[in-house]
Amino acid sequence: MTPPIGLLGSLLSSHAAEIQYQERLTDIRMTSSAIIILFSGLSAASSGANGSVKGLLTMLSVMRFFLGVGLGAEYPSGSVSASEQSEEETIAKNARHRWFALATDTAIDTGFVVSAFVPLVFFWIFGSNHLRAVWRMSLGFGMIPALAVFLWRLSMDEPLRYKKDSMKHAKIPYLLVIKRYWNRLAAISFIWYVVYFIAEPFVYLNVRWYRFLYDLIAYVYTTLSSLTMFGMVIPGFRLTKNIAAFAVLYGIFLSFGEFGPGDCLGILASKACPTAVRGHYYGIAAAIGKVGAFVGTWMFPPIVKAFGGSSTDRGNTGPFWIGSGVALLSALVTLVFVKPLSPEGIEREDQEFREYLEQHGYDTTKMGMAQDATVITVEDDGADKSGKFSLDKA
Repeated sequence: MTPPIGLLGSLLSSHAAEIQYQERLTDIRMTSSAIIILFSGLSAASSGANGSVKGLLTMLSVMRFFLGVGLGAEYPSGSVSASEQSEEETIAKNARHRWFALATDTAIDTGFVVSAFVPLVFFWIFGSNHLRAVWRMSLGFGMIPALAVFLWRLSMDEPLRYKKDSMKHAKIPYLLVIKRYWNRLAAISFIWYVVYFIAEPFVYLNVRWYRFLYDLIAYVYTTLSSLTMFGMVIPGFRLTKNIAAFAVLYGIFLSFGEFGPGDCLGILASKACPTAVRGHYYGIAAAIGKVGAFVGTWMFPPIVKAFGGSSTDRGNTGPFWIGSGVALLSALVTLVFVKPLSPEGIEREDQEFREYLEQHGYDTTKMGMAQDATVITVEDDGADKSGKFSLDKA
């Protein structure tokens, strides 16, 4: 159920991106955090009428559904925020992409590890005779990091890029946006679809030290080389007769998937578009990736069967051949349709987007948050009073 629920959350967040950039960027992030807190707690408290197991499972499924909506909304909105925060003047230009990767994909992977370890710790504490306490505490524990993030966000200010280039007071010219960005978005969405199509059935590993290479290597070429290795490293092995070699190559296989597209797609999706439509852009790409995860999860068992079943070498290697083929195809799409980013990519894209809109007769004077700025009165000897806008007070 996870991929389609995440898809719903991503699409809702993408639609809410219009609200983000017409109201406040913080709103959708706070809402998604609140949903996660609420339904994590309700998941832990799930029970059926009169002790009914069926009722328990029904309530648990419903609560986890809404929790998935919150997580799906958190994914794009949090990444969009991280991309803009990484462009702040306090962040060194040669470290911006690195910090984005550490704040997003590395944090997600760390969460995967912790989420697998926490139930084990509770099992050590309560023992096999109190498994009800183990699963309830494990689900309820998810409230703690979500609550911490919620409280932390209360004191967060809007990023500088949002203050300068949002469309809070302007109508988004969707036709102009689609005309300029459709091919770029389609390429990134396709690559994301392929990566999740392969990765979701296989499950990712985490390789943190790669993140420090990102500011030294162009993201497009990192993604390209990693997708190539992602596709070529496994096929042809007789999995049941070369267990040690397979374990090593399988680790490399997943590591390159994480090193390249796992991190870089988030950066490409969040920094290859203007601030005004970043929520939409990233949310759509992420949602299509969720579709790939859903399709891949359901397609791989029939693929194994079509190649001869899990008891044959062909059946075991079949998914790798399929995954490798589509990975190489997505590498080709990356090479042809996705352009490299620079450390100042967001600022440059925002400027070029403004110029593009002005060339097509769009009034860009309403962009940004100047209309909300506080008017500061300045009085000088013998001079009239005048007002000026301060974005710091917005």
